[in-house]
Amino acid sequence: MRLIVGLVITVAALAIALNRALFIMKLVRSGAKAPNRSSTIASRISTELTEVLGQRKLLAKTVPGIAHFFTFWGFTILIATIIEAYGALFQSNFAIPLIGHDSWLGFIEDFFSVAVLVSLVVFSIIRVINAPKKKAKASRFYGSHNSAAWLVLAGIALVVITLLVYRAAQVNTGDFPYSNFAFASHLIANALAPLGHSANSAIETIFLLGNIAIIMGFLVFVTYSKHLHIFVAPINIAFSRRPKALGALDKTPNMDPEELSEDSVFGVGKIEDFSWKQLLDLVTCTECGRCQEQCPAWNTQKPLSPKLLIMDLREHLFESSQRLLTTAGTTQLLEEPKMLVPSVIDPDVLWSCTTCGACVEACPVDIEHIDAIVDMRRYQVLMESDFPSEAQGMLRNIENQGDPWGLGSSHRGDWVSELDFEVPIITNEIPEDIEYLFWVGCAGALDERARKVTQSIARLLHRSGVTFAILAKKESCTGDPARRLGNEYLYQSQAMTNIETLNSAKAKKIIASCPHCFNSLANEYRGLGGNYEVIHHTQLLKELVDAKALVPTITQDAKVTYHDPCYLGRHNNIYEEPRSVLGSLPGLSSVEMHKHKEKGFCCGAGGARMWLEEKIGKRVNVERMDQALEMDPDMVSTACPYCMIMLDDAVKAKIADGGAKEGVEVLDVAQILEKSLE
Repeated sequence: MRLIVGLVITVAALAIALNRALFIMKLVRSGAKAPNRSSTIASRISTELTEVLGQRKLLAKTVPGIAHFFTFWGFTILIATIIEAYGALFQSNFAIPLIGHDSWLGFIEDFFSVAVLVSLVVFSIIRVINAPKKKAKASRFYGSHNSAAWLVLAGIALVVITLLVYRAAQVNTGDFPYSNFAFASHLIANALAPLGHSANSAIETIFLLGNIAIIMGFLVFVTYSKHLHIFVAPINIAFSRRPKALGALDKTPNMDPEELSEDSVFGVGKIEDFSWKQLLDLVTCTECGRCQEQCPAWNTQKPLSPKLLIMDLREHLFESSQRLLTTAGTTQLLEEPKMLVPSVIDPDVLWSCTTCGACVEACPVDIEHIDAIVDMRRYQVLMESDFPSEAQGMLRNIENQGDPWGLGSSHRGDWVSELDFEVPIITNEIPEDIEYLFWVGCAGALDERARKVTQSIARLLHRSGVTFAILAKKESCTGDPARRLGNEYLYQSQAMTNIETLNSAKAKKIIASCPHCFNSLANEYRGLGGNYEVIHHTQLLKELVDAKALVPTITQDAKVTYHDPCYLGRHNNIYEEPRSVLGSLPGLSSVEMHKHKEKGFCCGAGGARMWLEEKIGKRVNVERMDQALEMDPDMVSTACPYCMIMLDDAVKAKIADGGAKEGVEVLDVAQILEKSLE
């Protein structure tokens, strides 16, 4: 009888779950074509091993990470108990062939059963402590489907409890395959033993069927809830574009005017415009809130939560499923598709993003929030001409003058006049005796504060014997601000002009002091045919210090805290080189802010936010400076001209308000290094 009941439950549940799985698969496949995801197989396998099996990102939060680790591996190991449960439907004393009677397996099964129960207690405590109703938007669970999470915890608990009880009854009926070491099963068996053989036999049947029913019910529930990630997360991680760092945006649309038509659509305006990988991102979200917790916009009272953005898009995806999956012959009977902005995503949400990458770095299932945001921005800018009005000047300046400030190319080489040595300016090809082309960047050439950094770098290179040259007025904006804002056409126009200039000069090795320029030249220009060896100035300075080409000797009795530029750190995995340079300086005491390296907090300039008004909540740069000032530093160091401008503005405002001591300086790593040289 229990065989029939068990099989009926299983067949019914599998039919429902399979139907839902096919629906999800068709929905994801309805998306547009995604860029090639089959390259770098070895690195993808490595990512699967570290992020799925090793739970690397989840372990970034130690306590919940360990609890999740044991839950994941608990259910992986307990697959053996599912085999045993179904075997027991056919044969009461079933044991897995070859290994079924080995006591070590019984011990492992019981160990992970107990570990899962302990983990569930930990999860429950974490959820109670971080309940949104107590901490409102400060909780990373704010906006998540928290009732469903409690149902999942209860379901997992029931799976383990029914498992241990029927195994305990098996011990007393003589059906249990393990004579010893299954400590939890034997402990519960001792409590059930006084009930007698008949009662234990009934308990065994009831809880065995209960275990199978709960497992099957849990399977169905998972396919209809956010816990679908249990099955799709490994797939999403396998197709993640970045094994190590964010780097370039995923898509480089064809913007060639000769190949475009009136029907060409740029960016994402409707849900079906997303690629299948982006739709897979949506159904993979675990609602854990780690992205929300790290987002600088959310933490400064902006309306953008990366988690809620993904959840809103996912909800809209399922609402649109009938239209997306209906055959072409009947689509005219369905509702017109909603435009994502503003119907699904509020414009203030879309334009609050700094593209810092904190969300992507924190996400344990490798959702690529930034690409989705930039794709929606592209549609708004290129198709709707709808974007923050203050960005118009920046875009116009890049298009007409080649820089966001509109100062013009004629001033790009002015900083050289203040040096006491000659800097070669490239007019044709780079001479063979010149090792590097120094890409100065718009800020480094035209902003007064950033120009001082450029001059410091130039003096350090000259002093160490590194030969370099500049393009001066032939250099133009890389297009990064335009691209992050969504103006892909202007970005590609700038990129192609610069690639032509660099190729004509036969540039091979490039130094960049701006991480945004660095990222464009090293990663994004490759999609348009520009392949160069690019090094950030802090990387080169580390090499020169290590090689004793630069020997710091002057003691600086000062405390410094280093701010990680997002496009240097999270986007390009350059964390240690700037710290190594600072660590080599005599007398300098380095202290880390609470949010640093992978968890560093944005300065607020990225994503073209440098040129947009910040009207909502606290200013991001002020929040970051508050974090820096908690360290009571004499200097706040960075390695990005955007960061320098934003942080310098913030510290001046704090000093004026009495919120910071006089004399706190914002300096580039190069400037601090130069102070230590005789």
